[in-house]
Amino acid sequence: MAEINLYDVLIRPIVSEKTNGMISDCNQYVFEVAPNANKRQIKEAVEIIFEKKVVAVNTMIVPAKRGMRGRRAYIRSPQWKKAIVTLAEGEKIDLFEV
Repeated sequence: MAEINLYDVLIRPIVSEKTNGMISDCNQYVFEVAPNANKRQIKEAVEIIFEKKVVAVNTMIVPAKRGMRGRRAYIRSPQWKKAIVTLAEGEKIDLFEV
């Protein structure tokens, strides 16, 4: 298996109304991650980049969204991988704070 660079694991944070609720209620942060990254790599990346203690990592593949133009189907947005990172009690990532 090819080794992935630590800074290539996390692609972008996902900020929405639902993720803001997850941050305040459950201390969980959501990131788009590299499709070939595993849970250990995601945990290590968050702990080193943000210097926070990670309790758990859940991952999922978000399927592609398809659209229709007349009778022709096309892909509106490609498939991507999402990670929900749970931090230890009392930890916060300042990047998400508004």
